[in-house]
Amino acid sequence: MKMWRKRTIFAAVIFLVGISVLLGRLAQIQLIDTKSFSGRNINLIRESVKQRSQEVIIDHGRGAFYDRNMEPVTHSTIPSLILFPFLKNTDWDVEKVAEITGIPERKLLKAVDEAEEPFVFGGPRPLKLTPEQMDAINNLKIPGVFAVEIKMDKKDFPAAQLIGTVGQNDREARNRYPDRGLSAGTKIGILGLQKSFDEFLLQEEQTKLVYHVDGKGGPLFGAKVKYVDPSNPFYPLKVQTTIDLEIQNKAEEIVDQFKIEKGGLILLDISSNSILANVSRPKIDLDDPFQNEGAKNFMFTAQIPGSVFKTVIAAAAIEYRLISPRRIFDCNKTIHGTYDEYRHGRLDFTKSFAVSCNNTFATLATELIALDPRIIETYAEKLGLTEETGWRGQVFHFKDFKQFSGEEKGHVYLNDEERHVRKFAAQTGIGQQSVRITPVAAANMMATIARGGEKKMVRAVSDIRYKNGNTLFHFPEKSLGKDGISPYTAGKLQKLLREVVVYEEGTGHALNELPYTVAGKSGTAETHRYAEDGKEYLNKWFVGYFPYENPKYALAVVNLDVFSDEGSVIPVFQEMVEFLYEYDKSDS
Repeated sequence: MKMWRKRTIFAAVIFLVGISVLLGRLAQIQLIDTKSFSGRNINLIRESVKQRSQEVIIDHGRGAFYDRNMEPVTHSTIPSLILFPFLKNTDWDVEKVAEITGIPERKLLKAVDEAEEPFVFGGPRPLKLTPEQMDAINNLKIPGVFAVEIKMDKKDFPAAQLIGTVGQNDREARNRYPDRGLSAGTKIGILGLQKSFDEFLLQEEQTKLVYHVDGKGGPLFGAKVKYVDPSNPFYPLKVQTTIDLEIQNKAEEIVDQFKIEKGGLILLDISSNSILANVSRPKIDLDDPFQNEGAKNFMFTAQIPGSVFKTVIAAAAIEYRLISPRRIFDCNKTIHGTYDEYRHGRLDFTKSFAVSCNNTFATLATELIALDPRIIETYAEKLGLTEETGWRGQVFHFKDFKQFSGEEKGHVYLNDEERHVRKFAAQTGIGQQSVRITPVAAANMMATIARGGEKKMVRAVSDIRYKNGNTLFHFPEKSLGKDGISPYTAGKLQKLLREVVVYEEGTGHALNELPYTVAGKSGTAETHRYAEDGKEYLNKWFVGYFPYENPKYALAVVNLDVFSDEGSVIPVFQEMVEFLYEYDKSDS
């Protein structure tokens, strides 16, 4: 009897513990973790609704990007026809819908008959309705037939590496936003501006059409579809970039026309120091962004600049008075004292810069380093080549917000030892050895010189706006660092850069007959990497600004890993100048 009582008590305890665990689990599911269940942060409420409803997402709720004229960049808003599958079991006025849309009745009926879920007619390429067609369809008041504007993400959009990509990474989302309680599957920014501005863009409530069904898919509350809209006038937010879609699309067309496979171009508005166009190749595959090098924005990666870097040596030589109108350089010789295959004769400093005489700048670099081992680095920094150029500063609680999350810094030396090795001086002076700069920094250097030495941060975004268009935050123009070149030096550099184009033997002389006057500098950098046939890969550059008399644009064009007999960037620069001249003419 005693043993039986113990067993009864033990069984009762086990039963009570089991009930307690079950009740606790139910409380967790239905009361406590309803929006973030398990380690995957599953939103149980949302998932339960999915099980007993059919829905069409009209707007996924994540913020979006726009160009400087508030034209959408990453998405399209398409007036579309939405049809629900329960129509196959009802007598609906298909004849009238066909008459309004111009779609044959049989196609409408066939699409509904094959559908298991609500759908946008036309799928990825939906039928675009006119405002009049939308009004006419909605005035029919047919349950399950709607005309609405659907926000559809583009599969391919311009400035893709600058804008960046989003993806699903639940672990990264939890690490990045531990207090947000994000649902599983929430998309977050992975690259580019999508990553930099991710916290502002995070998915809010979706806008959708919902039809409730029973376990067999039949109507739960009759043939009634509910329009679910968060009705929040402020969210999702809109990020207004500084790019101009018309200019951007033309820039991409030109880069592809001249078959730049690795490299691209970046165009700045000199007045505001904002990016108007950013093209990087190879193209990014948005479905698999990390294959090949498509995820890289080569306008923000540091490359060997070659003779573009002679602009830095020129600035230092001018301020240290190492040149005079009477000083002549032997441009028949290489930096090693042997005769060069390109023999330009004995030239003054201005003509040396125009023809990009290596011996001149190797000589000046050696003299500069003898005065101060850090002098070349100092002037590279004065011209903004060895620091991050992108806009940064305080944005609400972000004390050091950066618009460009993946921008690389340039550098002159890799370590202190190189700084003191004099045999490196000549190679450094012509932009070789360890010298690396980014195309965006090179374009910014040209903008700085064009403005008379005023150094600014580069912007890609001007404003964050609420859904209703009002401004949440404005990114003002900001100075870049404290020390820059003097207006006197900037004026001298302006004349040197113009001579590159005007002088008949100048490396940019092909740009002399353009409708906008150009000033700039070319560069051909040796990479010391070779193809199987022994030919060396080169980096080809042209960076400059225009119009010379009243500077408006700064442009850097780069073609990486090409051979000496191919891949000139001068034609790309030329086409952009001609297009922008016509663009400005039509806009005035």
